[in-house]
Amino acid sequence: MLDGTDPLSLFAAASETPTLPHSVSAGELGRKRKEKEEEVGLDFEPWSSKRGEILSRFTTTEKLSINLFMGSDTSKASSPSSAVSEKVRTRLEELDDLEEGSQRELLNLSQQDYVNRIEELNQSLKEAWGSDQKVKALKIVIQCSKLLSDTSVIQFYPSKFVLITDILDTFGGLVYDRIWSMCADPHPLPESFSADDVNDTAKETCLNWFFKIASIRELVPRLYVEAALLKCNRFLTKCGIQETLQRLTAMIRGIGDPLVAVYARAYLCRVGMEVAPHLKDSLNKNFFDLLASFRQIHGDSVQNQLVLQRVEIPVYLTLYSPAINWILQCVAYRAPEVLLTEMMDRCKKLGNNALLLNSVMWAFRAEFVATRATDFIGMIKDCDEAGFPKHLLFASLGRSLSCADPPESERLSILNEAWKVITKVRSPRDYINCAEIWVEFTCRHFTKREVNTVLADIIKHMTPDRAFEDAYPQLQSVIKKILTYFHDFSMLFSMEKFLPFLDMFQKDSVRVEVCKSIMEVFIKHQQEPTRDPVILNALLHICKTMHDSVNALTLDDEKRSLALLINGFIRMVSFGRDFEQQLSFCVEARATFCNLEPVIIHLIHTVNQLAMETGRVMKGNHSRKTAAFVRACAAYSFITIPSLTNIFSRLNLYLLSGQVALANQCLSQADAFLKAAVSILPEVPRSISIEGKQRSSESFLLDFINNFLSTLLVVPDHPEQGVLYLVRGLLNMVQDYTWEDNSDAKVRVYISALPLLAAMSQESYLYTIPKVDSNETLYGGDPKFIAEINKLCETLIGQVLDHLKSLGRDEEVRRQGSLAFSLFGCLLAHGDLRNNKLNQLAVNLWNLSHKHGICDTRTSVRTLEHIKHQAQQTDMSHFSDMTARLSLQSRA
Repeated sequence: MLDGTDPLSLFAAASETPTLPHSVSAGELGRKRKEKEEEVGLDFEPWSSKRGEILSRFTTTEKLSINLFMGSDTSKASSPSSAVSEKVRTRLEELDDLEEGSQRELLNLSQQDYVNRIEELNQSLKEAWGSDQKVKALKIVIQCSKLLSDTSVIQFYPSKFVLITDILDTFGGLVYDRIWSMCADPHPLPESFSADDVNDTAKETCLNWFFKIASIRELVPRLYVEAALLKCNRFLTKCGIQETLQRLTAMIRGIGDPLVAVYARAYLCRVGMEVAPHLKDSLNKNFFDLLASFRQIHGDSVQNQLVLQRVEIPVYLTLYSPAINWILQCVAYRAPEVLLTEMMDRCKKLGNNALLLNSVMWAFRAEFVATRATDFIGMIKDCDEAGFPKHLLFASLGRSLSCADPPESERLSILNEAWKVITKVRSPRDYINCAEIWVEFTCRHFTKREVNTVLADIIKHMTPDRAFEDAYPQLQSVIKKILTYFHDFSMLFSMEKFLPFLDMFQKDSVRVEVCKSIMEVFIKHQQEPTRDPVILNALLHICKTMHDSVNALTLDDEKRSLALLINGFIRMVSFGRDFEQQLSFCVEARATFCNLEPVIIHLIHTVNQLAMETGRVMKGNHSRKTAAFVRACAAYSFITIPSLTNIFSRLNLYLLSGQVALANQCLSQADAFLKAAVSILPEVPRSISIEGKQRSSESFLLDFINNFLSTLLVVPDHPEQGVLYLVRGLLNMVQDYTWEDNSDAKVRVYISALPLLAAMSQESYLYTIPKVDSNETLYGGDPKFIAEINKLCETLIGQVLDHLKSLGRDEEVRRQGSLAFSLFGCLLAHGDLRNNKLNQLAVNLWNLSHKHGICDTRTSVRTLEHIKHQAQQTDMSHFSDMTARLSLQSRA
């Protein structure tokens, strides 16, 4: 191969070749532009995405061995003062030391031990390099490369290749970076540098590395180490990479073991694609050399080796797949169709070509395979079943057809031919791996009839001996693919075998995940509400499965996720104007989903909405029937609300349900809801948990009470209760509630109640509910009723004033001023300030709020302007007198 010239002389001659002057011709610019266009893009699947799969797939329980470098004193770094001749002599001695066996063989290693030792070698390589022991680093790489000649545990060879080439990649990167750094003086090299830009020192160092590699006696390590340093040829000559690729491609012909040879070709193609993807010739040459030597796979030496290791030929052939797949992927990347056709024809002419055919379908563009799907099926039929199972070939074909469509006229025959083979696979694992791939093709191009047939076949194969328990990922993939193409759930659930297929998911966690995936698709794609009994029964069953998975250990996030899905389902259920049927569904859902509080809350909202809708639609002659239905809805809510653990959910739902009952003239039900809300106020804790953090409940409670007060204006007094009994009951609860220390909340409630009482004293209320007689109608402005209101107002104002007096300390004056101004605003808006006492009280409150100069000046000025404007109105002269007594006190 080297024409009788030894490697060292060859390298020396190459180094003495004169370089051309640094000039760029138009042709070279065109070549560089073409190279740029042919760089590897994101559509090329990188090696890094394959290594994990190879390591997990090719494993062994057999014992492994490895040679570890032991080191020697001569491998220490030379001192800076050493003479050049001394350095050369030392390095030669170190290389001799390597040949004389300064290593130790470790035997009987488990697979994990082996992986650990390889990692140790990788770390030792980095440490040796970091401590300037370059020869030691090279020794480690050579030793590791030698391991790729060993096929004693043949099933592990692909994983060993991955581990060893990781070390080679590390070494290649270290050497390249070192030489690159030597070119940084005086200026760093540009990315598109040429050999003319490299200084002599860097070139000499680079040549030195290649001289060392050329002196490696064994073919496999010499080949791998030089391939690892392929990129370094850029530092020497313009055509160095291309020439080296051609030479290394030819060298691989000297490797006798076909498995070792194919992985050597895979590594050479890998570094070639990384360094010079535009050099297609070497990629193609590697592939055609592989075809030329393919018969070796079935030769006597290989067969004898398999007998010794007790490895069956189908298992042995799968060891080639990662390497051949990679080579073909590199060759086929952006290759013209004429080349792909030639490659396919060459493969077709080989005997026992199932392995190559499989790799062709893996590596070639999906569109290329899909348009020739019938031809590929013909080639699959001609393959020898004993060497490479046909179901694996159909699996590879199915992967291509899931990405590209074959001609429409051929699709049914393709499916039939594939399923004839798949259904005969005896191993459940092999069967489901293949069937799962073809489900997508079936869903993509056919109707529910064909999909149902496929599901029936899967159930038939996976049910005996509970084989489905070992195939949950594949079965989940089947469901996912069906849901991708079938969004009509009435069609989906009418498939006879769909629900029996779901029954195979008997592991709770997997079953829940499947149910969640179904519900997510339903919520996303179901456009219209449904009352289809087939859909409702199936989805109720699915949602119940999700709900029943909840236990004491379920995380809150998971509960929320499940509740969102179930609520999404409930929202899509509608029985139109059959309100009773809708309520019956809600009753059933409440019993089914009782452990998920967000679902129960949603159901109560749904029933309240249903009651309002009923009242809106059913009027006139149907009023009695409407009232009965609304009472039934109220009963549903009244029974359900106490089951909730969140106190504010209960309070708000009691109030909402009371408002709904009131709007539908169900006064006794409304009264019951509002009294229930008042009765549980003492249960409100002083702090609540929000998103895992404890927060004061005071602001939430004040918001609720203000909302409650606004409702009480339209709630008529119960004939058997006292005047304003609900208002008094609420205020009594506020009085008895244990508020936070140094809190003004209770007084603020009292101030909020004053506008309500003022509104109740009007002859005509601000708002009313149709067909509901409020207290304005019941009492008709009765003086006794007004007197009760005034008495209650006096009591509340007295409570506020007492509280203001208690806030006398310096640190409390800000609170005092704020409360005083709030009460002043309330009296200004709702009080009759023609009353001298009330007028004087307002003036005193104003002055108190401004006493310490902490009131907001802008608000005060606007308030004064409003009062002056009011004073100009008829019969408002009392405001003029009041204005004269209100002073603005600026901050000190």
